[in-house]
Amino acid sequence: MTDLSSFNPARILVCQLRQIGDVLLTTPSIRLLHERFPGAAIDVFTEKKCVPVLENNPHVRMVWALDKKALPNFLAELRYYARIAAENYDLVVDFQQLPRCRFVTLLSRAQVRLTYPPPWYNRLLYTHWAPPTPGYSGKFRAGILAPLGIVWNGQAPELFLADEEKRWAKTYLAGFGLECGRFITLDPTHRRSTRLWPARHYADMVAKVHAARPDLRFFILFGPGEEAMAREVLEHCPVPEACVLPDTVIGLRQMATVQSMARLHVGNCSGPRHFAVSVNTPTLTILGATGGGWRFPSDAHSDIFEDLPCRPCNANFCARKDHACLENLPPRRVADRVLEILGD
Repeated sequence: MTDLSSFNPARILVCQLRQIGDVLLTTPSIRLLHERFPGAAIDVFTEKKCVPVLENNPHVRMVWALDKKALPNFLAELRYYARIAAENYDLVVDFQQLPRCRFVTLLSRAQVRLTYPPPWYNRLLYTHWAPPTPGYSGKFRAGILAPLGIVWNGQAPELFLADEEKRWAKTYLAGFGLECGRFITLDPTHRRSTRLWPARHYADMVAKVHAARPDLRFFILFGPGEEAMAREVLEHCPVPEACVLPDTVIGLRQMATVQSMARLHVGNCSGPRHFAVSVNTPTLTILGATGGGWRFPSDAHSDIFEDLPCRPCNANFCARKDHACLENLPPRRVADRVLEILGD
C-alpha cells in the first residue's frame, strides 16, 4: 500500500448504506474528512431511508440515495452505480463492504479506495485498509481513516437542525403542554427482545420518577410499527398523566428536534440514543445484550444494566430463555439513576 501523506483528493465518496443509526455514527468521520481535506467535495452513498440524517450537513455536498424500488433489476442497478462512478472520485471510503458498496467501489476506479481489512477475495477492490479502532462506535469507524493521517479525537455524531424545525417543535410540544427542558424523552421500543426492557418496568420507573419530580413528564417515542410497545407503557403506568403518547409517528428529524428540547433521554440501546447525542441531550441507556461500545464517552451519557456473567452476549436470542439481564433490572434502580442525573 502506497503512502498517503501527500494525497489531496478533490472528490470523496463515503459509502455507508445502513442502518439509520450507523449513518448517524458515520458523521464524525465525515467531519474528520472535511477537516483533513477542507477543499474536497464529500458525497455519501446511502439508502433512501437514511437521507434525513444527512440533511443540512455542511460537510456533505450531495447524497446518492439508493432507492431499491426504483431499481427493478440488476442492469438498472449497474446503470445507477455507473452514474455515481462518473463523478470521478479520487477517494472512496467504504465503511461496510456490502455488495452494492463493492460495485460502486469497483466502478469508481478511484485512486484510493479505503476500507477495513477485507477478506482475501475482496482485496483487489481496495488500495488501502486499516483496522477499526476499538471503543466507541464513532471512534471504531474513524479508525479506518488512519492511512489518511486522521485520528478520532472525541467528535460526536452530528445532526444539523434548521431554525424552522426548532420552531415547529416548540409549537408541537406546546400542544401537549410541554416546555423546553421540562420533559424527558422515553424510547421503550426495540425489535430485539434481548434489548427490550419490559414495558411494565418502564411504567413503574416513570411512576417513581414522577413521584419525586411531578413537574417533569415523559414524551414516549416510537417508530413505524412500534406504537403497541409504546402504548403498553402507558397502559401499565399508574400515573398516565405523567406520559405523553403522540397519536402518530413523527419523522426522524422531528424526533431529534423534540429530543433537543428535552432535559434527558432514557431508553433502550437503539437509534434514538444516538440522535439524542447528536443534539446534545444527555442520555441514560438501559442495556440488555449489548455492551458499552455504543455509548458516547462523556459524563453526559451513561448506561445502566444488570451485571450478569452472561452479558454482554450481543445475541438476538436469550440462551437462558429468561432475559434475566432485563427482567431483573429493577425500576427503582433506574428511577434513582434518572433522579441522580436530574440533580435539582
